[in-house]
Amino acid sequence: MTTRWRRGALGGAVRLRFLRQLRWGVLQLCWGLLLAVLGQAAFAHELSMAELNLREAARGDFVFTWAAGEKSQPAESLTPEWPTHCQAEANLLRCGARGLSGTLTMKGVGGKFSAVIVKIRWVDGQSSTHTLSGGQPRVRLFGSADDQRGVGEISWAYIALGIDHILTGLDHLLFVIGLLFLVGFRRQLVWTITAFTVAHSLTLGLSAMGWLALRSPPVEATIALSIVLVAAEALHRRQTLARRWPALVAFGFGLIHGLGFAGALKEIGLPEAHVPLALLTFNVGVEIGQLLTVFAAWVLWRVLDKLPRLDQARTVALYAMGAVAAYWSWLRVAAILGIWAR
Repeated sequence: MTTRWRRGALGGAVRLRFLRQLRWGVLQLCWGLLLAVLGQAAFAHELSMAELNLREAARGDFVFTWAAGEKSQPAESLTPEWPTHCQAEANLLRCGARGLSGTLTMKGVGGKFSAVIVKIRWVDGQSSTHTLSGGQPRVRLFGSADDQRGVGEISWAYIALGIDHILTGLDHLLFVIGLLFLVGFRRQLVWTITAFTVAHSLTLGLSAMGWLALRSPPVEATIALSIVLVAAEALHRRQTLARRWPALVAFGFGLIHGLGFAGALKEIGLPEAHVPLALLTFNVGVEIGQLLTVFAAWVLWRVLDKLPRLDQARTVALYAMGAVAAYWSWLRVAAILGIWAR
């Protein structure tokens, strides 16, 4: 009887050990898949811009080409609808005496590519740049470099681009969510978010006007590290500098995040005749996206506030944020040092 019990106990221990190893193996596999996906996501926002270049070879005749990341094929997911009097043949566009005037619509924008930058080089040597997005998939062209779009049209275009950038820029969203975990939904949150807004508006403006310039890779790496720091500070209850003065921390890192916004705005381009308006409305769009994030988090908190073990879920969420951001940091620093290529 004793021997049989020992054999049963030994068999149970072996089975338990096997199940634990199997579970650990499954967790490692899932974690590996997650990191593979996040490795692509770390720079995914940078690859969501496509570029359509048009060069006017003769009056009314254009040669157009696509440009994007090496692994992206814009022509497969984006279809330009030219003004009705223009005819496209292969990579040639013939618009006749009326020139490239009328409405250009980009079908498919907002899907694989969040925005399309249309750059036109006119026969007289002048150039113009237009940006299309899911919220603004069409633009009016006037047959020359003169930008005759109205204030309302330009404003809405850049507000939509600002909203799109903040809601699809996962690193910026995670930093805002980290501030929410650090401060909570208290009056202090107003000052913290305000400090972050003022800081990134400042560096965004300075960089967009050409008065401040930093290389993008170090900026992106620092943005990822800012998420790691905020997640770590939110995990413990000690009265550190970040807990006593979260607005100061938000302001400091907001300066860096503003340079990240400026990098995206540089890719998008600014209309030469309306630079202040486009800069202002892009920043307004960023703020709208940020406030939408805070509101969604507040609604979720109100729904889950009464659930048991909410504090444990908070801890898990912060560890997950910190781990993801730390992984991004490693990838971005490795890319700077040439250890890892995109």
